[in-house]
Amino acid sequence: MVTVEGLSKIYNIAVKDAGIVGTLKHFWHRQYRAIAAVKDISFAIASGEMVGFLGPNGAGKTTTLKMLTGLIHPSSGHVQVAGHIPFQRDTSFLQKITLVMGQKQQLIWDLPALDSLKMNAAVYDIPDKVFKHRLGELTEMLSLEGKLSQPMRKLSLGERMKAELLAALLHQPQVLFLDEPTLGLDVNAQASVREFLREYNQRYQATIILTSHYMADITALCKRVLLIHEGGLIYDGSLEGLHNNFAPYREVRVELSQPITDREGLQKYGQILNIDVQAVCFLVPREKLTKAVSQILAELEILDLSVNEPAIEEVIGRVFRAGSVEQN
Repeated sequence: MVTVEGLSKIYNIAVKDAGIVGTLKHFWHRQYRAIAAVKDISFAIASGEMVGFLGPNGAGKTTTLKMLTGLIHPSSGHVQVAGHIPFQRDTSFLQKITLVMGQKQQLIWDLPALDSLKMNAAVYDIPDKVFKHRLGELTEMLSLEGKLSQPMRKLSLGERMKAELLAALLHQPQVLFLDEPTLGLDVNAQASVREFLREYNQRYQATIILTSHYMADITALCKRVLLIHEGGLIYDGSLEGLHNNFAPYREVRVELSQPITDREGLQKYGQILNIDVQAVCFLVPREKLTKAVSQILAELEILDLSVNEPAIEEVIGRVFRAGSVEQN
């Protein structure tokens, strides 16, 4: 459904010295420097797949999404979405995709959402009978019954986001590009949007590319992730594979029967992450896990012991700090 080969985007940014002299020099002899927002990335996404697209601020996520939707022209490389070249902006292509940005809105603030939805239906030339059927189906899936007749400004943030999703999906696109769709929502609203996206994907086999700073969105919806760092793609694979490749250790949490007095004596069991009165958390390499746990059980008086994988946020943070994924 989505094929990307050697995609890059270079911006030429004007450079100017400070002060009036710098301004005059800039006026007569303008200089530029090249900024690579996206650098030679390649990947493919199958029909019906849900993929998380992750990266720190300024990594190139939104620029990539804009190239995939045809909003900006790539500097080099090839991209094809649903059988179309995005930047050509064919009408048939636009009817197959949608782009939802959590910090943007398309519905008119002072009008009831239903009025804006009717305008969207007219723009996409959706027959009245089909419009009513899709509106009823999506309204039920999003739990928006009785809300669409109210002005958008009267809705809660979560309800507005749901209404924006409804508007974006009214023409039943094959490919969904979602850029921070749960931005600013509370925990319950985030969970509701995630459940809707899961159901929508299963019902219509839509292809979904999702960016989010809330890792709960990614872990709940996406088995595969793409990591982009400083414009380059540094990982393409499963979340499980990311854990195995970049987190070859486990967290061992131990609650002792007595307060901890000998911190140095505990270091032989593994790297100490934190200590709190009678509790200690170790970081233990996977290959040494069995031996370390056996030693802890044999040598310490414990009340409780648990072994966990590091949080995915921590793993991805380590990837971004390193700038690459080490294979183990």
